Amino acid sequence: MSDFLPTGIELSYLAAASLFILGLKKLGSPATARRGNLLAAIGMLIAIVATLLNQQVLNYEMILVSILLGSIIGTFMAQKVEMTDMPQMVGLLNGLGGAASALVAIGEFWHSLGAPEALPVDSLMTTILGVLIGGITLTGSLVAFAKLQGLISGTPMTFPFQQPFNIALVVIFLAGSGYLLASPGNVPIFLGLVSISLLLGVLFVIPIGGADMPVVVSLLNSYSGLAASAAGFILMNNMLIISGALVGASGLILTDIMCKAMNRSLTNVLFSAFGKGATAGTATARGESGDGQRLVGDHRPIHSIDSEEGAMMLGYARSVVIVPGYGMAVAQAQHAVRELADQLERLGVEVKYAIHPVAGRMPGHMNVLLAEANVPYPQLHDMEDINPEFERTDVALVIGANDVVNPAARHDRSSPIYGMPILEVDKAHHTIVIKRGMSKGFAGVENELFFQDKTVMLFGSAKEMVAQLVSQVKQL
Repeated sequence: MSDFLPTGIELSYLAAASLFILGLKKLGSPATARRGNLLAAIGMLIAIVATLLNQQVLNYEMILVSILLGSIIGTFMAQKVEMTDMPQMVGLLNGLGGAASALVAIGEFWHSLGAPEALPVDSLMTTILGVLIGGITLTGSLVAFAKLQGLISGTPMTFPFQQPFNIALVVIFLAGSGYLLASPGNVPIFLGLVSISLLLGVLFVIPIGGADMPVVVSLLNSYSGLAASAAGFILMNNMLIISGALVGASGLILTDIMCKAMNRSLTNVLFSAFGKGATAGTATARGESGDGQRLVGDHRPIHSIDSEEGAMMLGYARSVVIVPGYGMAVAQAQHAVRELADQLERLGVEVKYAIHPVAGRMPGHMNVLLAEANVPYPQLHDMEDINPEFERTDVALVIGANDVVNPAARHDRSSPIYGMPILEVDKAHHTIVIKRGMSKGFAGVENELFFQDKTVMLFGSAKEMVAQLVSQVKQL
């Protein structure tokens, strides 16, 4: 039995790792994402049970109490947190993962202080790495959470000589790490390394704007995986090493996808303070020119309509493509959007949804919201699939999206979003834009789409305006 137990544990870890890989594969599609999440959860359950069978576990009571407490908190969060708050919760959970890994590293170092022999060099290096990655992940995720929750400003926060200061901190951390390797029991130096890692996490995220949070969330998710792998090497646990590596690799791949969707490099996202000059307020249209036109800013006319006119355009169309954005998420309008689509389909209108990869505040944000509203998966189309359809679309309905539908990205070389792949809604026969006002997007530039002859503006809250459209379409 004693010989079989270690083998059984390792085989259980192998089964769990296989379920993790299958789960990640199925998470790549909205239609299979729930099944993938379930498979990964089963894999984690197997890994936990196998770990509890390990004879090195000394205190089952504390572990079981912790599992019970964590399960209660997790169940409460799953029940109470709104789908629109998923970015914040994901950011917070990333931070907790980093904290767990950092605490493992700190605990290992503290345990070594009372041991007859100092930690081997390789183990100490892994401990230092766990502290660095875990600390950055913890505080960086907490800052991202605060930005997404509105506890602090979502605009980039910078100060003079910020990057040289960050570089100096990294150099000090490396020098301190070298000193600790030479003097393994030096507690003040170790605590200094912990403090620097926590400070670096804060400085890493504060110069990044709110609209770049999809990249930040996916990158911090990758960091949490790398921190878990480091903890696995510290504890000599193969399951932690494998699962952490999977999370780290998938997070990096997703980060790369997000950057390509914005036509920006990762270094540009992290260090350029992009969006610092964006207008935060809601600028309203100014001036009247008659015939439903208003004059905005430099006196370019826009065409404004009411919900009755919008309902007629949608109800008598053959095809409608709905383009959701962060404005839909903020207004929590996803259920009203689904009801509008149902009413249009009742009239024989073909309805599709166009999803931009970086719409919202986390990867897949729009997919999550629309899934909560039970929008059929076949109606969701990514950018590459839907763009060729716009030329044959009667009406494109843009709900709270801005930069991701700005035609300037295709031709204006002076625009900060030039080269960014966009949803080409301007090629539709008509476009309706639901927006509170004429505020600029995160990039701080006017959206050319709003001033085109084929575009009409429906001003107001997304939830309120869509509800009015539903009411008017029902009367058709």
